[in-house]
Amino acid sequence: MKWRLRILYNLFQGDHRFNELKRASGASSYTLSRVLESLEEDAIVDRSVEEGPLVETHNSLTKKGEALEPVFEAIDEWSAEWVGEAGDEPTTMTDV
Repeated sequence: MKWRLRILYNLFQGDHRFNELKRASGASSYTLSRVLESLEEDAIVDRSVEEGPLVETHNSLTKKGEALEPVFEAIDEWSAEWVGEAGDEPTTMTDV
């Protein structure tokens, strides 16, 4: 699950080639291949291949994948409120 989330987070920034995703996510080639294959099977990621002197593979989010963006935004908002530098206490106070 960890790798799926990292890869999706990077794809929200736009299309990425395999090696770009590898560098950005920190996943090994094997792990990245498996996760991208799984996300493609789930119709969350679309893979396109450009033929030429160098074959380029581009990965992008499908409409289904793009629909996950509000979920990631909600997690970011929750994290900003509840996860401090020490990770123990909220960073802001809320009325209870």
